[in-house]
Amino acid sequence: MGYEERFPPADMKWAGNAAKRFASPFVDNPHDRIDVDAIILSHAAVSCGYTIRDFYEKPELGIHCVAHASAMYDLLPVTHWFFSLPWVTELGIKLEYKDTLPPISTGPILKEPGDVDNVRVPDKKELDGAWTLPLFKKLYGYVQKNLGHTLVPISYGFDLVGAAAELCGVENFIMWTFTEEEAAKKLVRKYTDTAVNGAEGLADTYGMAMLIVGSVLANNDIFSDDAVKTYSADNMHHYVDQCFRRGAGPQVFYHLCGNHETDYKVFKDTLMWSPFTVIHAGYSGRDVFPSAKLKSEFQDRATCMGSVDTKLMIDPNPIKVYDQAKKQLLEGRDSKRGYILGTSCETPPYTIPGNMYALTRAARDFGTYGTW
Repeated sequence: MGYEERFPPADMKWAGNAAKRFASPFVDNPHDRIDVDAIILSHAAVSCGYTIRDFYEKPELGIHCVAHASAMYDLLPVTHWFFSLPWVTELGIKLEYKDTLPPISTGPILKEPGDVDNVRVPDKKELDGAWTLPLFKKLYGYVQKNLGHTLVPISYGFDLVGAAAELCGVENFIMWTFTEEEAAKKLVRKYTDTAVNGAEGLADTYGMAMLIVGSVLANNDIFSDDAVKTYSADNMHHYVDQCFRRGAGPQVFYHLCGNHETDYKVFKDTLMWSPFTVIHAGYSGRDVFPSAKLKSEFQDRATCMGSVDTKLMIDPNPIKVYDQAKKQLLEGRDSKRGYILGTSCETPPYTIPGNMYALTRAARDFGTYGTW
């Protein structure tokens, strides 16, 4: 039995409406209501009766669960499947699957700063014979065949700094940014260039693949604003610029995960912007990043994605989700280039379904076009 045989046929009436809603911010044609992107990953598998490990070990099953959950919760009609460490295996890292986590590194492979010089960026042909690129090509082939109405090919740069840091160990990398700055810069750029080659390889097969890239490890809990610019924002610019030049894009999702209380300013004038760009920031200090600030800083450049705190998604009190979603919607719903309601990072695997309903209910109550 194929995974597609475990799910009912797609609700194409829902899909058609959801697709128009998804396109609204990018074509300036408001439809239905503000869209909701709860960044569902392994919760999709859990909600369908499978495990977190199933989601990552069986990508086709995982992405079919995402399609089913997206319709069930009335979210974006886009199938995404990813983990936080794409492309590191091609640079020598070994990954292992865990029961309750995405694939994780078995340990760093670089001991000294000088070892960075021995890291070689694999070209597109090499990536095509490795692990990550064939995995995504096969996965999108499955979606194209079985869930074509949800297909948006996506290439993941994801956390350029955090993934690069896995090569030497996160603690060592943070120390190197103080004591071995050139080695730290070179390491992040080599990982970034590997991800660029991967995006080009995916675009060769599927055309203008969407780009998702973020700043996760590089945030104000760890780095100064200047360091976030040097290690993260500058490389995010390089990633998108090079991907555009090689046929990937032009849709971009910038995900600023963690605390970006002050460093959000460095992204505004550093990143590349296309008419199909979404900017998302998780937190300002310990609080969810305010949509009012996101709108005031970025509405002229991108669609703004406001957040509900992911901690609330596992709190058995749906009114908290509803109230925070309402506040964020009222602050951001009239952003010039459109607005999306989301969660501050991935929806937790054991998110309470009632809280998901509270999230979309708030979008219906306070994000309906023509009512403000």
